[in-house]
Amino acid sequence: MASVLAVLMGGGAMAQAPQVPLFGFASPGAATEWQAVNDGVMGGVSDGRFRITERQTLEFFGTLSLENNGGFASVRSRPRVLGLQMGDVLVARVRGDGRAYQLNLYAAGRARALSYRAPVQTRKGEWIEVAVPLEQFEATSFGRVLRGVGPVMPSSITSIGFLLSDKTPGPFLLEVAWIGVRRGKGA
Repeated sequence: MASVLAVLMGGGAMAQAPQVPLFGFASPGAATEWQAVNDGVMGGVSDGRFRITERQTLEFFGTLSLENNGGFASVRSRPRVLGLQMGDVLVARVRGDGRAYQLNLYAAGRARALSYRAPVQTRKGEWIEVAVPLEQFEATSFGRVLRGVGPVMPSSITSIGFLLSDKTPGPFLLEVAWIGVRRGKGA
């Protein structure tokens, strides 16, 4: 599994802003750029939702259920050109509930069930900055790692999201302050 660099940032500390911002949540139309996709597409009954908070963050919340062969909830940006490049490091400032989420990338023209994933282990109630080089994302389909698909082609990525599928039923909460990119390896 890909290793993910996560730097703990104290509640009052300012995290280093990305060089290239992709998503912030201060604009009045920020919610229209996102959508929830849950296991109901496969008969499950998980309830994952999102909202833009008064703190100008995206809050992804709900209840994960394993009933009816379910087990995932997700939030993702609506497709658009993101301008990712080889060597980019995707960064996000998040505050979670201690659960393990997945940071997902979706490519234009790829099968619907294909995404590139990297793990994000949150710390309950603590802001952390997650930094994942694009080459560390793994191709997956229906939660299984795919071999022979090849690495992420940055220019094809049109959507970014977070997914919860940790096989632990119950409530969840992930708050996202921003998502962006640091250019170049080791950024």
